[in-house]
Amino acid sequence: MLSFDFVPDSARNGCISIGNFDGVHRGHRIMLDSLVVLARQVRTHTVAVTFHPHPVAVLRPDFAPPILTDIPERIRLLKQAGMDHVVVLPVTSELMAMSARQFFDSFVVNQLQARGMTEGVNFRFGRNRLAGTSELQQMCDAADIRLQLTDIVTTESFEISSSRIRKLLVHGQIAEACTLLGHPYTISGVVSAGAGRGTGIGFPTANLERIPTLVPSAGVYAGLTTINGTNYVVAVHIGPNPTFADGRHKVECHIDQFTGSLYGTELSVQLIAEVRTLQSFASPAELVAQIEVDVQSCRRIVSPYL
Repeated sequence: MLSFDFVPDSARNGCISIGNFDGVHRGHRIMLDSLVVLARQVRTHTVAVTFHPHPVAVLRPDFAPPILTDIPERIRLLKQAGMDHVVVLPVTSELMAMSARQFFDSFVVNQLQARGMTEGVNFRFGRNRLAGTSELQQMCDAADIRLQLTDIVTTESFEISSSRIRKLLVHGQIAEACTLLGHPYTISGVVSAGAGRGTGIGFPTANLERIPTLVPSAGVYAGLTTINGTNYVVAVHIGPNPTFADGRHKVECHIDQFTGSLYGTELSVQLIAEVRTLQSFASPAELVAQIEVDVQSCRRIVSPYL
């Protein structure tokens, strides 16, 4: 039997919610708000249980969706949503083979010793996702665990879901994706040395590599970053650089009014809205003129977030 003895004692005897929580979007937040209310009624703490990696990455690796949040960012957002504890459940083939009853008894009852539980009405669990909320209700009743279910959250007739947000990001629709998320979309990576062209034209960039999450489609975006406690406006260029015949797909961040060196450090940028699509310019001078316009646009877009 799979062991769950990694669960800390502090996470036991609480009210729990189990899910991928990728993106921690508005639909998740409504369910988590409901969990906070339940925990107050039961007079205990809240526990969010998330998975790593995504279950599809274990079951069908070729079909695994790109993630919206890595684990550190997901934990940060879950705690921001009022979770007292976050348990990261390692996804293995052994875990995915467990029946709903086995998972419920060994993890929810024996390890977490849950006193309450909140899930969405479309929650499914166990091997092949065979069990739904009716089975969950029966199990919770038998274990004296209070269960409450939340409705699917929609906007303009569309369900707010991680998959829909991914589609928006793939098409560069950052502002709409952020509306569904309820917060800016964050990308993080390690700053590497670039070709130095940005510095040469007066707009140095931090080039991000090893980004673990979904990178939006090619374009220029307005973003925000925090360095040593100070917020900065960021103009983010994603994709190739046609003006210099550079076809490599890169993420280049011009951090407005920042003068230090970030090479080798990790940088997180909150993307807020799209500015424009990519285009080729006849000369570096034309490119510089457009970048100046882009930076002004980014300042205007980001100013409410500073």
